[in-house]
Amino acid sequence: MNNVKNVFSIKDLENLSGIKAHTIRIWEKRYNVLEPMRTETNIRLYDLKSLQKLLNITLLHNHGYKISKISKFPVEQIPSIVRDIISEKSVKSHAINAFKMAMMNFDQTLFINTYDNLLSQKSFKEIFYDVFMPLMSEIGLLWQSDTISPAHEHFISYLIKQKLLINTEKLQFTEPIKNDRVFILFLPLNEIHELGLMYLNYEFILNGYKTIYLGESVPTDSLKDVLKYFDNLTFVSYLTVQPDKNEVDKFVKDITKDILIEDTTELWLIGRMTLEINTSDLDVKVKIFNSIQEMASEM
Repeated sequence: MNNVKNVFSIKDLENLSGIKAHTIRIWEKRYNVLEPMRTETNIRLYDLKSLQKLLNITLLHNHGYKISKISKFPVEQIPSIVRDIISEKSVKSHAINAFKMAMMNFDQTLFINTYDNLLSQKSFKEIFYDVFMPLMSEIGLLWQSDTISPAHEHFISYLIKQKLLINTEKLQFTEPIKNDRVFILFLPLNEIHELGLMYLNYEFILNGYKTIYLGESVPTDSLKDVLKYFDNLTFVSYLTVQPDKNEVDKFVKDITKDILIEDTTELWLIGRMTLEINTSDLDVKVKIFNSIQEMASEM
């Protein structure tokens, strides 16, 4: 009944650490840094403790420590050495590894402590760009390769959402200072991948704009209601998996026809599915962005 992964193949370790399976085998044989379990057919399997050790070894190795030297450290000393060498240069990779371990162990305390440590050195905006974005990109690949379960992805996503909500709420106590446009943020019907859109909402408010956040799975017809209340609207949507490639052009055309009825109304789009949009006859009021940074720079 428990589908959460706590035993890993050597391929899983490669995916999680970035160290090639061939190199892991050499490190095991030559330096005895890991002691895998073995199946009856002699296939290597690893527990969470082995994964944690490998992630710490990876950070030390990336920081310039030779594996021959790392292998001589007492096992219990490695985590403290990792903490001692953390610097501005390595804090990003350490934090990503720590967040991965928090995810694998469903360890909320580790997530919070790692985040608080980052916040003492970086702004929330820097944390999102430097750590959360690459982390979520890696997690997407780990999920696709079946290295982690959906439970892991949902756990870490929810904790990041909490931080986004807290930091967004802090900004909302200040009145908007720019009134040349209002941003309406929404996800298409059946689209539930909300993190990117939530961050854009934070970024727009941070830059002094008023936003209306509608969230996930919004029918196109519902957008008409907002037209009654505000002028100079910019609708923003993040297309990760919906609409699918057969429907995305219709989605854009329907919004252009039914929602972008004023000259000052625009539609800004971002996300993987925008690659499927036919841009040859795109209305001038529709803009497609390749990244969150690119969209943020448009303000």
